[in-house]
Amino acid sequence: MKIPLTRDVLVIKGNSSFILVGIVAGAFALCLETDKDEISQGIESGDLVVVSAPECGEILQGLILLELVRTYHVPVMVLPKGHPGSSRLRMIVSTGTRICMNCSIQRGTHPEQHLLCSSDELSGMTLEGYKDGVLLSSCPSHCTFHLIDDPILQMNRFQTREFYPVT
Repeated sequence: MKIPLTRDVLVIKGNSSFILVGIVAGAFALCLETDKDEISQGIESGDLVVVSAPECGEILQGLILLELVRTYHVPVMVLPKGHPGSSRLRMIVSTGTRICMNCSIQRGTHPEQHLLCSSDELSGMTLEGYKDGVLLSSCPSHCTFHLIDDPILQMNRFQTREFYPVT
């Protein structure tokens, strides 16, 4: 299934998890920080940034993570296998032209950006970027799809709520 995207973000929701998909507008070098090395990955216009929330969570949090990578080029941390922090990662991110969702990998431990940890219900799905969107393969039939127009504007709306200090 082909879904056209520009600066919007695709939300793929399962029963108890979700995935966010965005397309990169311009090329940049993404640094992957490991415990031993720094890997520089070339990201091209049209590549995908995908955030996986295997246990669900707030979509706003996922949008922030996606935009930190896509717009602000924040480095991605890769933990060593067996790191105790892996179990606390609620959302993880991957970038590239083709990303395969997999539930049998440990969260946050794969510098190979074509793999991303997902819930069991979204495992096996493949996302592939094309000129103006994303091609989804092996998407479960129970998934729903939503588009978030201009996610930066949406986040700014969240930030502009009135604030009342506790007295």
